[in-house]
Amino acid sequence: MSERSLIALALAVALAGCAVGPDYQRPQSDLPVLNSGAQPVSAQWWQGFNDAVLNNLIEEAFAHNLDLVQAAARVAEYRALVGSARADQLPQLNLNASNARGGYSTEGLSQISPDNRTLSDRQVQANASWELDLWGRLARGREAAAAELSASEAARDGVRLSLAASVANGYFDLRALDRQLDIARQTLESRRRTAALQLKRYQAGTISELEARQAEAEAADAAQRVPQLEQQVASTANALATLLGRTPRELVESSVARGTSVGAIGLPPTLPSGLPSDLLERRPDVREAEQKLVAANARIGQAKAQWFPAITLTGSYGSESQALSDLLLTGSAATWSLAGSLAQPLFDGGRIAASVEAADARTQQATAAYRSTVQKAFRETLDALVAMRKTGEQLNARQQRVGALQQTVDLSGKRYEAGYSSYLDVLDAERSLFQAQLDEVSSQRDRLQAAVNLYLALGGGWQSGQPPADATAQAAPAGQTESSGKAQGQSS
Repeated sequence: MSERSLIALALAVALAGCAVGPDYQRPQSDLPVLNSGAQPVSAQWWQGFNDAVLNNLIEEAFAHNLDLVQAAARVAEYRALVGSARADQLPQLNLNASNARGGYSTEGLSQISPDNRTLSDRQVQANASWELDLWGRLARGREAAAAELSASEAARDGVRLSLAASVANGYFDLRALDRQLDIARQTLESRRRTAALQLKRYQAGTISELEARQAEAEAADAAQRVPQLEQQVASTANALATLLGRTPRELVESSVARGTSVGAIGLPPTLPSGLPSDLLERRPDVREAEQKLVAANARIGQAKAQWFPAITLTGSYGSESQALSDLLLTGSAATWSLAGSLAQPLFDGGRIAASVEAADARTQQATAAYRSTVQKAFRETLDALVAMRKTGEQLNARQQRVGALQQTVDLSGKRYEAGYSSYLDVLDAERSLFQAQLDEVSSQRDRLQAAVNLYLALGGGWQSGQPPADATAQAAPAGQTESSGKAQGQSS
């Protein structure tokens, strides 16, 4: 190879590592002081509630939920697009074959024999072409495709996390309603016995008709609560079964399993108490927003590269013969070609400038979306931390209220039987206790759901030493592989 050729080749290789457009840098955010000592959260955080039925329901949802199926299919789509973008950077090789047969009239061509009026031409040829990506247009396209793949994977992780949280919250709703229905049925049974007893007393003349009717009305009030709660149980179970991905037939023919009662389900032994330093890497929605920003940033370079000349190398080699039997033998004629082409835009009416401007605008949108997602992440995490504390305080207060009202019911009953107070005191105490018991169950549910929502706000979790897929990986700048780490650099 001549010295001039070596210089040209070295120049082409050097230019191939240079890509126009800005390399990605994460936008600066005004973040609070974070807790670098926060414990890692288990990837299977729901197992901390120690309810085997809940664990099975979440695994069932992971296997059959249709939203998760769609998210996984989108990941497969973007993975294929990465393969397509990678292929654009490689030489293209094609095999062409042709068989042509033609003829002409001998009129006016007396020197041509009438026996040779028909000609055959058979060719087989291998063609190769390769676009020299001197300005990084194809590399930026591959960078954008890799980032879009990472964004789709983060979106899938977000669907999975949200699904686990929705199943857990739905299950806790269902177990709370089950318990409230039990309380309502027990209360109804007790009030019916009281109403029957008061009716006998009225018939015996020991109490007034008013007291008998009051007891009857209280029993009716409890009776109307039962079907109301039964309806809520059914609708909540159906919603949960739909989350699990069950078919319409299964919705009708099967039921949702129950495990531990809502009051016996414990909180996970270790719950985060502050903002973890890796919050931005934990949350799938933040990772998705950032990878979309990486992709939009790469598209700027892809658009700018259109201003520069496109250089394509082509070559071919083959054989040509009149007889098919000689096409691949020594009797055929060899054909070959080597060529290079250069296409430089001169006037396009502002099309390229408009595409660059549009790419810039999309990057600005993605930047704003990323910052908005970061704000949302911190707000939701702070809200979840507050909810964990306050639901615990509310549950303690309601438990104390139930204990006090149980004593009030006992005392008011004894005073009524002794003739020291009216039956209204008993009714008021029983009404208050009934509602307080329902409220206590609601607080037990709220406490559990606050823990779920905290895990959701923190982005789920993973075992120590196992960050989620693509949590810290950034799309590589042009000239590096997708796995080469966070892109750093300066704008071209």
